[in-house]
Parts: sequence; C-alpha cells; structure tokens
Amino acid sequence: MVKDVKNGECFRADHLLKAHLQKLMSDKKCAAEKRAEMDSVVTQLDNYSQQELAELFVKFNVKSPVTGNDVSPPISFNLMFQTCIGPGGNMPGYLRPETAQGIFLNFKRLLEFNQGKLPFAAAQIGNSFRNEISPRSGLIRVREFTMAEIEHFVDPNDKSHPKFQSLADLELTLYSSKAQTSGQSAHKMKLGDAVEQGVINNSVLGYFIGRIYLYLVKVGVSPDKLRFRQHMDNEMAHYACDCWDAETKTSYGWIEIVGCADRSCYDLTCHARATKVPLVAEKPLKEAISLSRRAMFNVVQFDANKGAIGKAYKKDAKLVMEYLAICDECYITEQERLLNEIGEFTIETEGKTFKLTQDMVSVKRFQKILHVEEIVPNVIEPSFGIGRIMYSIFEHTFHVREGDEQRTVSDLPSIVRDLANGVTTWAEVETKYPIFEGQETGRKEMTEE
Repeated sequence: MVKDVKNGECFRADHLLKAHLQKLMSDKKCAAEKRAEMDSVVTQLDNYSQQELAELFVKFNVKSPVTGNDVSPPISFNLMFQTCIGPGGNMPGYLRPETAQGIFLNFKRLLEFNQGKLPFAAAQIGNSFRNEISPRSGLIRVREFTMAEIEHFVDPNDKSHPKFQSLADLELTLYSSKAQTSGQSAHKMKLGDAVEQGVINNSVLGYFIGRIYLYLVKVGVSPDKLRFRQHMDNEMAHYACDCWDAETKTSYGWIEIVGCADRSCYDLTCHARATKVPLVAEKPLKEAISLSRRAMFNVVQFDANKGAIGKAYKKDAKLVMEYLAICDECYITEQERLLNEIGEFTIETEGKTFKLTQDMVSVKRFQKILHVEEIVPNVIEPSFGIGRIMYSIFEHTFHVREGDEQRTVSDLPSIVRDLANGVTTWAEVETKYPIFEGQETGRKEMTEE
C-alpha cells in the first residue's frame, strides 16, 4: 500500500504502478526499448519485493492519480478484518479471510470419518472477508465474497492420483513462472507432459487443475479466454510448494477466479503447535521396521531440562514443556541452528513469549522400531471465487447480434439454464448431466447436449 503524502489517500501499490506504466506505454512517443522494459515490469509485478516496488516507484516517478502529489514508499497492510470479541471488547478477533481453516481444525474428526486412511477430502462453501485497500470492478474486488474450497489430504511421500491418467491428454494453456520471468507467453501443453517435465509439481495437483478446467468450460467459461498461471517465487505463499491460478480474460483484463495450491503440511503443523494436539495420520507398516535401516524414520525431539525451565518460568514451565513436546522435525532443526549460532531461541504460546537457552533445551536424535508410521498429511487446495466465476460466465456468454446491436443474447450452457430457471429438480439435472465422475445413469440418451 502507498499513501498520498498530503491528503493520506491510500492506493494498492501494485495496481497503481501497473496503471501508471500502462498509461506511459500507451503514449505513441514512448520508445520501443522503454516500452519493452515497462512491459517486462508489468508481467513480473507480483514477483517484486517491497523494496523492489519502492525502487520502481522512484524510477518511473509514480504520483497519486487523483491529485498528482508524491506517494509514500510501499508499506505492508493487513488484509484481515479486525474486530473485538465480547461485551468488554478486550479480546481481538478477525473475520475469516478464507473458509479452509475450519476444515483443518476438524481434521481429526474428518480422518476418523474416513477410517483413518489417506487420501481423503473435505469441501466447504461460505463467506470470507478481506479488508481490500481499493474495492472496485463490481464482483471482481470486494470486501465480502463467497468462496468454495476443497482440502484434499494426501501422503506427502505419495503425491500420485489414481485417476490422473484419465486427464493426462487434456490440453490447456499454461503460463509457468519460468515463462513469466523470461518474458515468454503462455502456451498450450498436455497435462501429462506438464507433470512429467516438472512444470506442475505432482499428479494430484495436476489432476485438480484438469478438473477445474473441465468444470469452468462446462459452466460457460470460454476455453480461448482461460489460462492457468503459476505463481512466481516472491508471489508464492510462504506455505505453498506450488500454486496455479485459473485466470479468465475479461473487460477488466486477466483476473484470477480459481486458485489451486499445494499447501504442504503448513496448516496442520501450525494448528498442532498452537493447540498442542498432534494432527497426524497413521500409516500401518507391513512389518516392524528398524530405524537403523531406514534413515528417513529417524526420530528428532527436543530434550528439555525440566529443572532449568521450571526455575526460569515457574508456573509457566508447563506451557513451555507442552509446546516443545509437539514440535515437528523441521521446526526443531531450525531452532537447533539458532541454538548453535546464538545460543538461544524464542517460542510463543498462549499469548506469551519464552526465551530458551542451551542449558534449558537441547536436541536429541535416536532410532527405534516402528509398527506404525505417523505422518503429517500435505494438502492440495482448489479454491473457487464464486462471484468472479459468475462474472466471467456472464461476460463470456454475452453476445450482441450481428447487424442488430439493440438485441443481445446470453448464451448460457444448458446445465446452468436448467438450474437457474428452476424448472428441473436436482435429481433430473444429475440424470441429464452426470455431476460425479463415473456416475452411471439410466438415461444415457439424455447425456448429450
């Protein structure tokens, strides 16, 4: 976010820079070399850090579009809506920025529903809230919107989907991060080739990208105005190991309507650390395996000095001990590095901060025989912005009759018309348009449109 230095009006930094550069590029006097440079900046806009954005604002002399005044350097802005909980208003709270966290909190129960087996998935639809700096463009950028999200939990050591081959030959437009940073354009590619060549991280992610494509085309999005753009390194969420956005071309330009991310194990790990409840799945082993023969099963734990911690933190020592007991290997390894380098690290739990030194905690590694392997599942998350999908459908299916501009047509697909008109029941719609993959119907003659 940047501010007008005189009247304090706020603007979203990336949007302001993009609009400014597009205005400069539209000038006929703009040199071809300069236009190419600015076009490269626009293409990689989401990949710039806060400092790099500040340098670009100075380089291209960006001003307030309203007053022409100077603007401040870009600053961070929290998009979550803050509120106060309770009659006294002493407890801060936040409106949810996504629906997904409710699924993660219910992970243990959902795992039980699936008899403790991976993979499994849960879906949720509801309202989300984000404190947008500059709401605009109708349904495109609003502060309250409807999201539909799927959380697909998988074994991190087996990210393969059994039904991926049914979509491997599907050809769609991909805009990889490598293509964006090198100034190349998006190009068509088979889904199977993209996974095999490592453009898409794994076949589970590839499977959902394929299903998203088929769904969007089915409900009326034009295939010629649909692409999947991969997040660049600086743009990628800190928890994701790969992320693709389904984007549609509209009168507002390319807009994101669906996100599909491999969120790794970040969410479950954070909730486990905060609640002190392990959020893991058990993977039965065919036979007891000695860890001395399988290094990947080495156990890494904090070795806490109860006496030193108790002496330092008295009644809060129990909080520290409980926190250390549920930490995962990655976190332990990171804190071990701090112990070795500076001799201490800090933890936060129950709203309190504790400093731990080398005499209070160390790290121990040992081996044992396991009959059950505990794993923290990874999550593949397709996230649908319902309002943006609806807008894209309306714009892509809207036509003006040739030779008669006063008459317009909305050419919605029949499945959307049947549901919107309310003239058919859900049972009839499911018979005519099989919703679930592999669903058999008794009226096959009606499945063709």
